[in-house]
Amino acid sequence: MTRTDHATDLTVALFAGVVPPDGEEPLAEAAGAALARAGYALRHGGYNGLMEAAARGAAAHHVPVTAITLADRPDWGALNPFVTTTVYASTMGERLHAYLDDADLVVAMGGGVGTLHELTAALYYATTIRPVPVRLLGPTACRLSTFLRAEGWLTESPTRPLGFLRELPDAEALTADLKALAAGRCAL
Repeated sequence: MTRTDHATDLTVALFAGVVPPDGEEPLAEAAGAALARAGYALRHGGYNGLMEAAARGAAAHHVPVTAITLADRPDWGALNPFVTTTVYASTMGERLHAYLDDADLVVAMGGGVGTLHELTAALYYATTIRPVPVRLLGPTACRLSTFLRAEGWLTESPTRPLGFLRELPDAEALTADLKALAAGRCAL
């Protein structure tokens, strides 16, 4: 089994929906592959849709794919076949901490209310707990960012800078951003 060119010593928390927005499933798979090539292990909810597509892309590069889900929720369905490790949290807060406490990057794509909950937790976390890069990937997530900014839900202030947040329309923008993040880590 061959690994990606880079050691997997980084972790990305991917927030994405089970009902893929039109045309975004190939983007999720390309994102999973790009993240794996950049040395990121993948954490996600573990289910189908965009999560499964991203996991497929990451698994093709033999990086760990961790599902972080709630215990005692069989109604959420089976985990996707690319999951290599499962973390069962007892509460939603514990689940969010399992995603965010040591994540090196957060990537959010289109999804439902669960994805929106995870994204808002990541935005709050990045402005209040510790800085972590948050990337909104794809047309749906970029439209959400535009709406949140236009309506004043997402505003920059001296105490809450938004330099951690980027909107990335496609896989090429993600790949370029991953290179910039790597260059920034090397400069430290």
